[in-house]
Amino acid sequence: MNLQSIVRTYVTHIRPRTDGELNWFRQQPTLRDAVRVAALAINSKGKRYSHQRRMSKRILEQASDALLANEKAIEQCKNFDELHTLLEAILEPIKGIGELYVYDIALRIGARLGLFPNKVYLHAGTRVGARALGFDGGAKTLEVSHLPKELQQLEPHEIEDVLCIFKDKLREQQVQMVAQEAIKRSWCH
Repeated sequence: MNLQSIVRTYVTHIRPRTDGELNWFRQQPTLRDAVRVAALAINSKGKRYSHQRRMSKRILEQASDALLANEKAIEQCKNFDELHTLLEAILEPIKGIGELYVYDIALRIGARLGLFPNKVYLHAGTRVGARALGFDGGAKTLEVSHLPKELQQLEPHEIEDVLCIFKDKLREQQVQMVAQEAIKRSWCH
């Protein structure tokens, strides 16, 4: 599966679901409601998001309480980077909160505030995909303009999704390319 077909698969099959979920957060009656359901990792069907299924209810409730106590500061964020940085600071003292959770709730709360990322945020899963494309997996973010042109047609949060969801396909593609190069080199000698 090449990058073009990965993007096509994402646009056709995954984007509609993602857009639906983000619209659900956009339509929360109040910011407080959006913060609460985002922090508790509740989706539009009233179920817990799979990314947060292993987190204890107690940790999610602590996160919810901490975020709701900072609702005014959250509301004053002017862009996604500011929101993400604020949420990291608020949630840092809570044991069991990781970078994926922070990103996910920043995206969900950001949808309610109309704030979306302008670069691709990396966490465990997306780092694998980024490395497969030849990028530094230790970076915190990637600029969209540095990514392959096939990915540049997507929004940054969609690219994050692609890097995570298709990380194994991207890794397979990288292994195949390296093997093909090795074969070419052996024929040249």
